[in-house]
Amino acid sequence: MEVILKEDVVNLGHRGDVVKVADGYGRNFLLPRKLALQATQANKAVIEQMKHAAARRSAAEKAQAEQQVPVIEAVALSFTRKSGEHGHLFGSVTSADIAAGLAAKGFEVDRRKIQLSEPLKSTGDYTVAIKLHREVTAHVKVVVAAESEELVAEAAVAE
Repeated sequence: MEVILKEDVVNLGHRGDVVKVADGYGRNFLLPRKLALQATQANKAVIEQMKHAAARRSAAEKAQAEQQVPVIEAVALSFTRKSGEHGHLFGSVTSADIAAGLAAKGFEVDRRKIQLSEPLKSTGDYTVAIKLHREVTAHVKVVVAAESEELVAEAAVAE
């Protein structure tokens, strides 16, 4: 089955591409979720118009993302977590934590755009990539520190 993609689909193609997929994948996944249209002559003409509009929209989104890069890269996030003797955290710092930290500083970033292959599980300084656009990536400095024993003792006394 040939379909025309209306949105970017991971491991398949980008918006506007005409791709050949298995019948079941097209009928049961792509078409019901409005991610694709069947590749007919009429739909191909409509997709050409959509491609031009998408190219303009993508250019505007890319320009906006490029303006955000220096502002976001100036941000440094700091997290304190309980840790063991060798700096290994009892918990971890996840992409959701980083997204929440950025939101607290005034930047709305979807956690799925944060390129973190696995959660941060030890103390130290990290550089985390944030994919703002398909072609634009910003890097944020993340510092993970151990909770000091004095703070833990004070919290225990306060309870």
